[in-house]
Order: sequence, then C-alpha cells, then structure tokens
Amino acid sequence: MITVAKYISQTLTNFGVRHVFMLTGGGSMFLNDALGNQEGIQPVFNHHEQACAMAAEGYARITNTPGVINVTTGPGGINTLNGVFGAWTDSIPMLILSGQVKRETLLATYNVPGLRQIGDQEADIVSMVNGITKYAVLVNDPAEIRYHLEKAWHLAQSGRPGPCWLDIPVDVQNSQIDPQQLKGYDFDDDSSASLNTDLSSICRDVLGRLAKAQRPVIMAGKGIRLGNALEEFEQVIRSLNIPVVPAWTALDLIASDDPLFCGRPGDLATRAGNFTVQNADVLLILGSRLGLRQVSYNWDSFARFAHKIQVDIDGVEFQKPTVKPEQTIQADVKTFLGELLGQIRQANFDKQMHVDWLAWCKARVERYPVVLLHHREPKEQRINPYHFVDRLFDHLDSDDVVVCGNGTANVVAFQAAKLKKGQRLIANTGDASMGYDLPAAIGASFARSGKRVICLAGDGSLQLNLQELQTVVHYQLPLKLFVLNNNGYLSIRLSQANMFKRLTGESIQSGVSFPDIIKIAQAYGLPAMRIGYDQLEDGIQSALQMPGPVICDVLLDPDQPFEPRISARQLPDGRIVSSNLEDMSPFLDEKEFAENMLVPFTR
Repeated sequence: MITVAKYISQTLTNFGVRHVFMLTGGGSMFLNDALGNQEGIQPVFNHHEQACAMAAEGYARITNTPGVINVTTGPGGINTLNGVFGAWTDSIPMLILSGQVKRETLLATYNVPGLRQIGDQEADIVSMVNGITKYAVLVNDPAEIRYHLEKAWHLAQSGRPGPCWLDIPVDVQNSQIDPQQLKGYDFDDDSSASLNTDLSSICRDVLGRLAKAQRPVIMAGKGIRLGNALEEFEQVIRSLNIPVVPAWTALDLIASDDPLFCGRPGDLATRAGNFTVQNADVLLILGSRLGLRQVSYNWDSFARFAHKIQVDIDGVEFQKPTVKPEQTIQADVKTFLGELLGQIRQANFDKQMHVDWLAWCKARVERYPVVLLHHREPKEQRINPYHFVDRLFDHLDSDDVVVCGNGTANVVAFQAAKLKKGQRLIANTGDASMGYDLPAAIGASFARSGKRVICLAGDGSLQLNLQELQTVVHYQLPLKLFVLNNNGYLSIRLSQANMFKRLTGESIQSGVSFPDIIKIAQAYGLPAMRIGYDQLEDGIQSALQMPGPVICDVLLDPDQPFEPRISARQLPDGRIVSSNLEDMSPFLDEKEFAENMLVPFTR
C-alpha cells in the first residue's frame, strides 16, 4: 500500500519524467513531498506559479514530452492559467497537478447552488480550465488515480498535443491505495477514427498536383516537430527539391542557408517569403494552423492564386472563418509524409523540374535581406535591433537554443535571425504574453542539462516575471539574458503612433517607467554588463563565453519600426484594413514591385 501522491511520483518516473516545476503550498503538501523527494525527479522551485507553467512549456518544447507542474489550490492553480493557456494555443504537451481542499470542505461534495466557497482557498479550478485543456478532472476517488493519470499523460501528447489537468484534494493525495488493484486507461478509448489513415490515393493526388504545378511551395509548420516527423520532412523536401518556407511558429525547421529556404512569410516577416507564397500555384501546408500572424488580417489575399493543401491533425482548424484551403487532409503529419515519400520514390519524381522556380525564389532571398545598411548605423550609441539580432546570431553555435519574448524580441529575431542547422528559436505565439521569456528559458535550460540557453527579453516584458532571476541564481543556470532595452513597450508604441498619433503607458514619457537592469542584476548577485553600439561585438562574445548566468542590458534604438511588415490603415468608419501580403511596407515602387509578381495583382 502506498499513498496516491507516492503513486503519482513513481508513475511519472516510469513515464520518463525527470523534472517537475513547483511552488509548494498547504493544499498540495503531500504531492509536494512525494514529487520533491522522488528518486529520478529533480524538483524545480519557481517563485510564481505562472512561471512554473511557462517554464514547463519551454521545457516541453525542447524535450517534446509533457512539462509537469505541481501547484497548490486556489491562487496556486489560478496563477498558472496564463502559462497553461499558452500551451493550449501553441499545442505544447503539459500535465498540471494541483492540490485541492479536502473533500469534507469541497463544494463538489455538496449540492448547494450559488455557494461560492467552503474550504480555505478553495477554487473550482476544473471549471476555470475546461476551455484551455484537453482533459481536466477532479480526482475524488483515490481508486481512480491510475486511470486519470494515464489518460491525462496520453492525451497531453497524442493527436494535437496540449495541457491536461488533475485536481487532487489533499486528503485524496494522502489516501492509501494498492497499485495492483487500480484500473488503468484503455488507450483504444482515444478514438482517432476521423484521421485519414489510408493515405495512398490522397498522397498520389498531392504528388500529382506538385508535379504539374509551375510554382509549388511547401509551408512547414510546428506540427512537424510535435509529430516527430523531422526525418520524414527532411527526406520529402530533398526528394521534391521545391521552395520551402517555414511557418511563423516553426522557423527552426530549416536553416537560413539551406538551398531550399525561400524566406519567412507572414504579416511581420520577409519580402522573399511573401513573394514566394503569394506567387505559388500549389501550396502544401504541413502542420500549420495558419494563424493570423501567418496569413494576416487580410487573409483573403493569402496565396490567393494557389491550390492550397492543408495537412493538419486537428480537423477543427479547417472550419476557421479565415483561410479556406481548396483541399484539407486531416492526418498525422508523420504518417502523411511517410506515405508521400513512398509515392515520390515509386513515381521516380524528377527533382529538376522546378529548378528555375526555385532559383527565382532564392533570388528574392538574396535581393531582399531583412537587415539593411541603415540598420547598421548607431543612433546616439544605441543599437538598431535588426543589427543586434544579426550580430548575435552570427556568434551563436549550431546547437544553441534561443528563447524569445514577445514584441521586439520575437518579431525582429523571427525576421532577421540567420539560423544555423540544429539551432532552436522558441517563442509562444498564440498567447504571446509578456513575461514568457525568462521562465521559458529556465525550463529550456533544465531540458538542456547544463548547456547554455540564450534568452531575448524586452525591458518591459522582463518585469512581469522578474522574480525568476532568483531561480537562475539558485540553480546557477548557464542562461545568457539579453535585455532589449528600448525604453518600454515598442510594439505598443508603434501601434499607438500609427493609430492615435499620441502615446499612452508605453514609456516613462507616457506614464510607465522601468528600473536600471544593472542594479537589478547586482541585487540578485548576477554578473551584468551594458552593451551600447561600441561594445556590441565584444559584449556579445564576452557574455556567450562567460560560464554560468549573465545579464546584458542592450541599449536599442527606441524608435526603430518593424520592417518589412504588412501595413494597416483605419477607415473613416473605424474599420482597420490591411494590405495584401505581398505588398509590404516600406512599399516598393511600382516597377520593382511588378518585377516580383508572377500573378495578377492590385495595389
């Protein structure tokens, strides 16, 4: 006989769990004790439950296994919600184990409609998280723990991955059970009947369309990595030898110097990527949900002359009111690519049939670099963010992991980073919360087992989880934190300037201020340096070579807009409209723009 809490910790070890992100509390005391003292599991104690969730999410992105979280009842669980929501939107596997008040003082035990609370710190967390989890349940019966734990673990990483939540009352945690008598979860109950498993004729049709196309393109999404289909993807693109563009959430699937890389499409992206997609006549979309950052708010313009084939494991994505692909295939991308590869080999596909089109796309990559000459100029010793990202990535190794916050850290890195094969570039794009960067980098650091992690955090974003610097100090993580100091919230600044011609709450001049990051680092006992234009090269090299953690206060130009980008304008009736995806600001002149369009266009 063992306790439920001990059964959970032992079972997680058998599942391969090696780290659990935790913040202790009375409502989870037995879970804390079991998980914190389980051989084979290292507990990681964060200083805010939101950070626990974001750290677990960053961890899962590296390991491709569920990140595990343990928090207490009431505020403990509630504080995780932002990070759990990010895992939900970005399809990241996660398991949350929350404590709950004992059943004797639990609302669910009694039928009293309208009663708000009985137990101390009680909260009906399951009702709160039902909309952002694949599975959420209150474990009321100790004898059902095996079933719920196995089901949650399975669902978190099967099909379209996502978070699962077990809420466990404190008396259930300490209940004695006989593991041999527990009922398990039948994986056959997880029906996947809606998936296309007989893909032979489907892939034959897809291959035929690619072969007949004049301008075929592959868009590679994050589902390829989530579905463990990297090897199949690599073989398919080499066999087809056609342009490849990574989706906004999957830029690290293909290196910037790869002969098939043809830019990064989207609303804040590259000209080459958008010219490639917008001129396509067949677009094969693999494991991308085609979010708004990918297709823009003018989604009707997205690849409008292409026969769009979207392969996704989640059929609900095909029902969105935005892009309507001409052909949808609900399938596991690994299975699809495996079948497609077999068809390619059987058909003896001619790799040379699209070399002219590929060369045309590659010429746009060369013609339209993101980092331009004016980006390399200083502004009162402040560094242009595009120049900084260019220089930073030039110094990185092929196995480095870079975790980005939202705003400048995300946009500029995703536009300008020259990724080497093997590098990872990580950000949360569905939730896109400020405060994500530091805890996610902490999680990635534990997943990397001592290898360095580079974190790009805005000076505004960092404030939302600043307390996690102590987690870095405590575990002496080799985390290189580059704080992008642009005097506040640049994304907000740019939007407000465009729409209102006045600013509110984006910098000290409009009502919000930020501390001296060097003094903050000193208070935490962390080495720190300030990097201006003259210190750029030496500062980057010094930080990367330094053992252990370091904080760099990078002084950036606070007025540099994101470019190129899809521009938006406000109509007299208040509606906001966007230009076509191929027509990015700063706008090209009519003649040059026409040279890049092989399909009809209007401006």
